[in-house]
Amino acid sequence: MLVQLARRWRLDSPVPVSLAEVAIDEALPRAYLEQLAIPLREAGIVASTRGARGGYALARDPREITLGEALRALEGPLAPMICASEDPNHVLCDRLGACSVNSLWVKVRDAISGVLETTTLADLIPAPHLIELGIRERTPVPV
Repeated sequence: MLVQLARRWRLDSPVPVSLAEVAIDEALPRAYLEQLAIPLREAGIVASTRGARGGYALARDPREITLGEALRALEGPLAPMICASEDPNHVLCDRLGACSVNSLWVKVRDAISGVLETTTLADLIPAPHLIELGIRERTPVPV
């Protein structure tokens, strides 16, 4: 859904697209997209417009929206295990002090977060769309 909206981004005025159209383009149920739209709107990632030409559009430039931000809006903390969560609302594991693999989960969390926080929606737009939008393709960073 977000990549579809990023493809339609225009600097002068974001172009709203109906969830029905996105559902067809992505071969996903519209009801599923409606469920995704709620937390994305609440997080300020997408904006909705009512009316005949209404729909959803990105609330900001796709170069400003990281995948980490989007995934946190949809799924919550990015931690692979609760013991590696940085979310203060998560209950800490009783074994945290004695656990021998907690440091591994923290490294996994940091690696995942590092990739997601440095990847934007613009990075996922295929090159012809980037040129059309006036966005230069970013050189991949070796991992």
